[in-house]
Amino acid sequence: MRHASGRRRRTLLASAVAALVVVAAAVAAWFLWSPGAGAARGVEVMPVLEPATLSVAPGDVVTLAGGGVTDASFQLSQALWSSAPVVALATEDTLTEVSAATAGLSLPLLVVPGDPGEEDTARLASELERLGTRAVTHAGVTLPAGIDVEHLRASHLKRPGDAGVTPHLLVGDAATRDLAEAVLSPVAGAADIAAEDPRGAVDVIRAIAEDPEAALVVMGDFADEDYRWKLETVLTGVELPGGGQLAAPGKLYVALYGHPGSSALGVLGEQGVEATIERARAHAAPYEALTDMTVVPSLEIIATIASAGAGPDGNYSAEAEIATLRPLVDAAAENGLYVVLDLQPGRTDFLTQAKLYEELLREPHVGLALDPEWRLKPNQVHLRQIGSVAIDEVNEVANWLADLTREHLLPQKVLILHSFRISMTPDIDRLDTSRDELAIVMHVDGQGAQGAKQETWRALHDYAPNMPFWGWKNFYDEDSPAMLTPEQTMANVSPTPVFVSYQ
Repeated sequence: MRHASGRRRRTLLASAVAALVVVAAAVAAWFLWSPGAGAARGVEVMPVLEPATLSVAPGDVVTLAGGGVTDASFQLSQALWSSAPVVALATEDTLTEVSAATAGLSLPLLVVPGDPGEEDTARLASELERLGTRAVTHAGVTLPAGIDVEHLRASHLKRPGDAGVTPHLLVGDAATRDLAEAVLSPVAGAADIAAEDPRGAVDVIRAIAEDPEAALVVMGDFADEDYRWKLETVLTGVELPGGGQLAAPGKLYVALYGHPGSSALGVLGEQGVEATIERARAHAAPYEALTDMTVVPSLEIIATIASAGAGPDGNYSAEAEIATLRPLVDAAAENGLYVVLDLQPGRTDFLTQAKLYEELLREPHVGLALDPEWRLKPNQVHLRQIGSVAIDEVNEVANWLADLTREHLLPQKVLILHSFRISMTPDIDRLDTSRDELAIVMHVDGQGAQGAKQETWRALHDYAPNMPFWGWKNFYDEDSPAMLTPEQTMANVSPTPVFVSYQ
């Protein structure tokens, strides 16, 4: 009997202990889900609050006015967050400290005066009410009367999971960038300087390419009316050969010229696709030690070929099929080469022929070249006279190509205008160079004696001072006494071209 009674006592004791464990767990859970409840009883706990909610989505582009760090922090809060049970507060003096303490906690960080005035208090109270804030973590800030929120230590806040969106902030200067990075620290955002053209912000483009959840915020008064589409282009993460989304300046394109499978039209057609890629690289390689620019191996492919006969359409131009050009265009993309499609239109116009290759021109690494030497007037034929193009026709092509680039959010495209006589491009002063979608290059194609080539180079520069960029061509067989070496090209051709081709 004693033995049985002992078992009952042990059973009752075990049941009591189990009940106490359940009660203790319930009390602990209540403490964990009730911020401040434990502290009121002298017990420090880690509060568990609902996570803050970002209002931006991947791919969003937000533009803010900016200003001082206080204004900037409130603008960012209003742009990025729809709710936040906990908010970090800092002064300018304690911003670095609070930023470090709240890094990665996924909550807004507001910068306020250490002793807020009436207007500051009203602004802070309004934002905390909008966010549904119940607690703050702060340093150096005296909370005004009437703002009824609890104070939590940053070290007691539970780190949330991934916020799902990474804000990338573009600003106008280094000081704003440094302050913005501190304000963005809790949400693990990044800031960079991109005051003039965000397509040149290579680090931002690459960060976005690696982060499909990125959203862009631009802060400042430096953004013009075209800035939004540039930001949308940046969000694609697509880069040009050589990096970034701007074709020029900063790059030197070294290109083979010709037509696939035809050795008579230039060195590009003297070998197959793989050998052409390697030969282009070999031509470009020596320039890397001669310039601070990024050297980009390139191909200039003759897409429409000036013809001695009228052909079925009567335009004295043979248009290559896209299927003929596609293998080389695709191989260039795979190997980091830039491509320019060259048009020799005969009696038709450049725009009509450019539209034939829209499929290829929608590729980010493909630009366009217009060759006025082969632009005929009615009743003219090739080689009896040097062709020319009206500047209005060039502007039509430029605007069509720029619109295509913008519509498809493509990186900036190279548009080349070949020339070796002033008469080939009359009224060049009316060339529309305003479209940021394009980097327009006048490519000087003179051949023969080096002295004569230099005279042509200087004459065209005097004629077209409005031309943004320049190109130079080296001929294997036609230059005398010999084709320039890469060293001679860079030393003797001034100003330095951005496009050097070999024929």
